[in-house]
Amino acid sequence: MCRGLIGKKMGMTALYSQEGRQIPVTAVQLGPCIVTQIKTEATDGYNALQLAFGERKLSRINKPLKGHLKKSNVKSCGILKEVSVDNPTEYTLGQSISLDIFIVGEKVDIIGSTKGRGFSGVIKRHGFSGGRDTHGSKCHRVPGSIGCSAWPSKVIKGKKLPGRYGNERQTVRSLEIVDIRHEENIILLKGAIPGSRSGIVIVRKAKAKNK
Repeated sequence: MCRGLIGKKMGMTALYSQEGRQIPVTAVQLGPCIVTQIKTEATDGYNALQLAFGERKLSRINKPLKGHLKKSNVKSCGILKEVSVDNPTEYTLGQSISLDIFIVGEKVDIIGSTKGRGFSGVIKRHGFSGGRDTHGSKCHRVPGSIGCSAWPSKVIKGKKLPGRYGNERQTVRSLEIVDIRHEENIILLKGAIPGSRSGIVIVRKAKAKNK
């Protein structure tokens, strides 16, 4: 069985249960994905499927990728990702996989990239409290002293300093599937997932045991 699919984050909304309780959900356009390559343990060392999702202008696809997609009769694709699979021999090139592999109430893991916030200081990036605002202080948002004394006379690796904040791979585990809209290829997940709107995510079956 295929363990995951590629999707696009649509945004957040809310649903109401039969008891009248509000449930915050994230809508994800999930699939359909096309199998463009089959990897087996005998040839590649692991079992996986390479899936294509979305579309892209043909003028923006180079010749090597066009030749690769031609093997599975795919003209264009927005993104290629690999997902693990139990038995790759059950699938064929060009096969379409939809969100029917998931059911309502199932727990899934979401893999995406967090929002990129650019170069940020220590207060925004690491949550530093900052310096005092009165009594002549001139150190409001600076990190302060970062070096050591005579020994080892260097900045220790991993010190919390200003730098690029966000745009990192993040996995949110065990989110519940609240609803599935098969006709629209949309899945509703309880809670928030990483990334901004239209961000690419991978929805896979939760590694933790589903209760």
